Amino acid sequence: MKILGISFSPRKNGNTVAMLTRALDSAKAAGADVELYSVAGKDIKPCDGCWGCTKTGRCHIKDDAPGLFDKILAADGLIFGTPVYFWGMTAQAKTVIDRSIQFFGPERGLAGKVCGVVASCGSLGMVDVLKDFSYFIVQRRMLPANQVSAYIGSPGDLEKMPKCLKALDDLGRQMVALVKMDFKYPVEFIGGPGAFGTHTK
Repeated sequence: MKILGISFSPRKNGNTVAMLTRALDSAKAAGADVELYSVAGKDIKPCDGCWGCTKTGRCHIKDDAPGLFDKILAADGLIFGTPVYFWGMTAQAKTVIDRSIQFFGPERGLAGKVCGVVASCGSLGMVDVLKDFSYFIVQRRMLPANQVSAYIGSPGDLEKMPKCLKALDDLGRQMVALVKMDFKYPVEFIGGPGAFGTHTK
């Protein structure tokens, strides 16, 4: 069982990494093989809207994203982590979501993977981040785990927040428990973004 935590923070050792590390340590203690991936310092370019990946299953852009996507596909469970920048997820998080359009169909998709979220914030924007991740998780047919969010000034503050620490520990254990359920999304409903907007004509 592999649980992958992804820090979408441009900082290598910020609040997001501290929260993800705590959750992953809990998952490891519960028997999972865990890995923390940070986008900090990585070259991940924005989507150019060519739609080629929907035919080939691969993005043509040459950067560090394919390595991350291979890790995502190999994982049984994912924990997304982001700080809140200007009332939303980081640009890095949105870029990876945009580039994930390549994950269509049962052969190279995210359906059935367990996905949790951690988010840190200094002020406004927390609800929007959790909402956006929730919609992505549902649209990609993943099985949602808990979302742990906190208002944190610096990574050291986390150790003074027992309720948050417990929630992160619980998230790690929950990820393992949900992966063990071996949830399978019905194959006939995998693929496509779902019905919304003009697609409902």
